[in-house]
Amino acid sequence: MSAALETLAAIDGNIGTIGYGLAAIGPGVGVGIIFGNGVQAMARQPEAAGLIRQNMLLGFAVVEALALIGFVVPFIL
Repeated sequence: MSAALETLAAIDGNIGTIGYGLAAIGPGVGVGIIFGNGVQAMARQPEAAGLIRQNMLLGFAVVEALALIGFVVPFIL
């Protein structure tokens, strides 16, 4: 009986790891889009670079917060 519970716990841990790995794809893509479009915007309007950089960093912080939430949730559940 205990061998079955150990196997179940091992499977549960592996599923959580795979789930977080898949969840990290979204923020990774989001960060790439944010900085890619930010650099393009600064190249097109260099006079607005300060405002663009500020908005770019704010968007980055929000996306990274979602990634950290995705990291913490498997430990809670």
